[in-house]
Amino acid sequence: MKYPKLREIKEAVISLFSPVYTTKFPAEPHQPFDNYRGKPVVDDENCVGCETCANVCPSQAITFEDDKENKIRQIKRDYGKCIFCGQCEEHCITGKGVKLSDKIYDIASFDRDENIEYQEKELLICKNCEAVITTKEHIMFMHKKLGPKAYSSLMNLNMINEKLKLASEEDTKLEILDHMKRKDMFNVLCPNCLREVLVNNLRK
Repeated sequence: MKYPKLREIKEAVISLFSPVYTTKFPAEPHQPFDNYRGKPVVDDENCVGCETCANVCPSQAITFEDDKENKIRQIKRDYGKCIFCGQCEEHCITGKGVKLSDKIYDIASFDRDENIEYQEKELLICKNCEAVITTKEHIMFMHKKLGPKAYSSLMNLNMINEKLKLASEEDTKLEILDHMKRKDMFNVLCPNCLREVLVNNLRK
């Protein structure tokens, strides 16, 4: 039979007379420490719906669904699956779209639907092939980041015109004669059209 070591006896005695380290939550309110990783809170004004948070979410708590007909991207956040890892906050391209709260941590519920939140963003659809490019807020954010360089894209100019109403839609309408042309492709900046152009060039 092995007897306990002196070190183990010392730890047991210290533990016996030490105060309880854990809190009495939920019987009593719990005050989290600074930088506590609580529920991710979304700021809709600074979120551009770019899909970055969904791509880095390890638990797949964030998903997207695009409705081409209504030009709407629906973002679904299921906090029942969220592990509060902070990847969404760390990789947010605006740096302000989502922040982990240090106050909201108790989200337990008997109804899982109560922990699901939805968000909608307006989509930008390619007029040539009707593929989803991204959200309009995402394009406008990139335009601000690029500054004067953004004016090299006709699509950005058209989006600015939609906001400022400097010209009619007929005056800015682009006539596409051949959807495989490189010129048209750069005008609409569509990844689907670009793929078609690259594949076509490889075949040649």
